[in-house]
Amino acid sequence: MSAFAVSSVQGAERPEKPNVILMLADDLGWQDLKCYDIDDPTPYESPNIDALAKRGVLFRQAYSPAPTCAPSRCAIMSGQHPARIQKTHVLGGQPPAPNRSSFERVITPWYSGRLALDEVTLAEALQANGYRTGHSGKWHMVMVHGAEPQPQQQGFDVAHGGRGVQSKMSPHRLTGFATNNAQDPYRLDANGVPKDEVTENAIHFINESKAEPFFLYYATWLVHGPVQSRSKELLEKYCEKLGVDFPTEPNGWKLEGQKNPYYCAMVEMLDAYVGHLLEYLETTDDPRWPGHKLIENTYVIFSSDNGGALGSGKEIYTSNAPLDKGKSSAKEGGIRVPMIIAGPAIKEGVDSNVIANGLDFYPTILSWTNTEKPQGLQLDGCDLSPMLVTDPSDSTLVQTADGTVRERVVQHFPHGGAMQSSLRIGDYKLIYNYDHVGEADSRPAPRPELELYQLYGDGGARADIEEAQNLAAAMPEKSQAMKAALFAELAAMDASLPYLNPNTSLWLPNQEKVCQPLKATRDGNTVSVSFQENGAKVVKGYLMVTMNGGDARYEEWFRKEATLHGNGTLTAELPEGTTHYLFNLIDENNFLVSYPEIDDMDTARKKKMKVSSYAIGVK
Repeated sequence: MSAFAVSSVQGAERPEKPNVILMLADDLGWQDLKCYDIDDPTPYESPNIDALAKRGVLFRQAYSPAPTCAPSRCAIMSGQHPARIQKTHVLGGQPPAPNRSSFERVITPWYSGRLALDEVTLAEALQANGYRTGHSGKWHMVMVHGAEPQPQQQGFDVAHGGRGVQSKMSPHRLTGFATNNAQDPYRLDANGVPKDEVTENAIHFINESKAEPFFLYYATWLVHGPVQSRSKELLEKYCEKLGVDFPTEPNGWKLEGQKNPYYCAMVEMLDAYVGHLLEYLETTDDPRWPGHKLIENTYVIFSSDNGGALGSGKEIYTSNAPLDKGKSSAKEGGIRVPMIIAGPAIKEGVDSNVIANGLDFYPTILSWTNTEKPQGLQLDGCDLSPMLVTDPSDSTLVQTADGTVRERVVQHFPHGGAMQSSLRIGDYKLIYNYDHVGEADSRPAPRPELELYQLYGDGGARADIEEAQNLAAAMPEKSQAMKAALFAELAAMDASLPYLNPNTSLWLPNQEKVCQPLKATRDGNTVSVSFQENGAKVVKGYLMVTMNGGDARYEEWFRKEATLHGNGTLTAELPEGTTHYLFNLIDENNFLVSYPEIDDMDTARKKKMKVSSYAIGVK
């Protein structure tokens, strides 16, 4: 009988409330596990995660909510799309401004530095249903590590931070290997695996919580950088397996593909720690269910926060091939992730091609635990539980709140070098590139406006998961229809879109028509800015405020609504506690003008100036 099978021994009844463990790896790619092998086999060994897949359902078309860490984590914990909660990238909490004014035509929109405290997290919902909640490892749902709110402020009874085995080796990665010394905080076990505090804390939480239903969010730092291995034994093992010499120079690794022995060792360490958790569940009696082990009444989700980080140039980490690109891209390599779900009554040993998403965790866990959905919360994922116990190959069992079959996945990443949003509908996927060539543009952009790919063909046969053949020109009607559908989805979530940069030296149409801010005034808490239009109508404006201007570590800025008046003024109310503020004016051509004007971020950093240095102070 499977460890997850539902049974009755000695007349004992299975507890009504099951335990739930969410294991979230960091930057683990779709091809970084042996059980996901297609095409070229991976050298990475992952026997424990492979065994978990045999106990449950392995999703081959699973997606992260975003192609980077923080937005995915915020989306998973809130059950809402990153675009809806205005958390679409790491860091955040800064007024919109180009990184380099002269060379950028498109400006990243404002996005939040945190998951707002008024969002009801999954942990808070479970707490209200009598669950003991624990977090171990990476949080990163704030601007910078250590900033607020922390896990205890968002629904976790117990929280342990720290990087564990991923703390940086000093002075470099060929020094300070773990030993067998009992005093070594990373001492090796019998299999040559270093001790990991993140995993130890997770097991400790289970041990202390097992007398009541529990939810554990195990957020390992593996396989995020620094790319290193505290296990010299594992590093030597993969050097031999890859046929490469043991490194003598600590910096850099230039072999392309899955040829980095440090990264190989990290994957195997991750797998070992997952094994430690599972072994504890398998061997520990369930005090709430005499005669049974904890594993028998525990649901386990394993996934990653985004696609694999490839590294570049001096340090190649891994490869997501056959998928294109990686972390920070809306291409499949940046958003397709491993996902394995196992637990009581879930079908076993099944490979599923049903589309799944990290946003599905919240509603699925609510269903497993019979927890009421928080009042007023609009969940953007779907409950996977009916499909998992009935037929994991049946996509019609994955339904949205209105009862329709879910067939769409939206990504919104208007940041960095990508500047993309994407929409998958069925077998087709559209990517919209915000920085594209205009009709009268003198500068070729690296990408076209639209990219259309057919990922799968008839009967689900693999077609172009490599996203190598752009069909946008050959299928213009489909491309335009999907573009309209994408922007309808984004509008429904009130997603923030990028702006055009009026200060770029790279020509843009209507650049000369942007408005000219004139003067800012203040009357009590009412602030305003006057402006002169120069051919383009100003159609929107915002007030940007910070409550900690000049903070030595970080400033966090928030966007507030403002009112446009027909006399060429924009007014808004200063929130209590504001220390600095500035205005954003957006015209009909989508150019953004700030007042006071901010240097581009590169220049500000070189000058060691915070945004508050440019803004209007509140005395």
